[in-house]
Amino acid sequence: MLTIRFDRLDALGLPAGSHVLDVGTGFGRHAFELARRGHRVVALDVATDEVNGTRDTFAAMVGAGEIPEGRVIGVLRGNATRLPFADGSFDAVITSEVLEHVPDDVGALAEMTRVLRPGGAFAATVPSWLPEKINWMLSDEYHAPIVVGGHVRIYSATELKAKLRAAGLALAGSHHAHALHSPYWWLKCAVGVTDDDHPFVRKYRRFLEWDIVKGPRSTRVAERILSPVLGKSLVLYARRSAPPARVCA
Repeated sequence: MLTIRFDRLDALGLPAGSHVLDVGTGFGRHAFELARRGHRVVALDVATDEVNGTRDTFAAMVGAGEIPEGRVIGVLRGNATRLPFADGSFDAVITSEVLEHVPDDVGALAEMTRVLRPGGAFAATVPSWLPEKINWMLSDEYHAPIVVGGHVRIYSATELKAKLRAAGLALAGSHHAHALHSPYWWLKCAVGVTDDDHPFVRKYRRFLEWDIVKGPRSTRVAERILSPVLGKSLVLYARRSAPPARVCA
């Protein structure tokens, strides 16, 4: 299930073969799609299990001939606030459902902008304000400080846009996604976020899995209608502002 729309990144001038960094890759869902689309991918995450899992999946994709080996530049463990790359190393940087976990989100955005070349494409997703607010109201267990690595803030669109601009990014579009996933998290928060075996949770998860595999027109229409209000994720697209031209005396 992809949250970022890659046609939006393409519209920002991201040709095949671009060097792309996925910050907080998790188990690699967006990184895999980037590689399938012909990009050269670096995937980074702070969690060892996710890094190992993403490496294994990339190795399987290469072994099966799904992607050539050169598409995977590296999968490594690292911190979003201290990226181990030189300035302007990447043509694009993406980060999905990460910033809400990072206490120093301003520092993380500064680092992502630093390693992005001037004019390069950027995409970030975070939980949308209204669905996330309901989660926090239903469950203390869902968010920090009780859960290590939990959500430490609820973003409004205004706040995130302001932070992207302050980091040197020029906004280029936005949308909401995954309206049908919001009720699933409300259920989990209501019955206990770790109770995956609750019958209501199991039934709704099976529905979501069916929807992801089958993609029927009815649920696609429902997503399109409901996402602007109930979409689980807010997605923002931007470019790194080019540095001002030097004026020779």
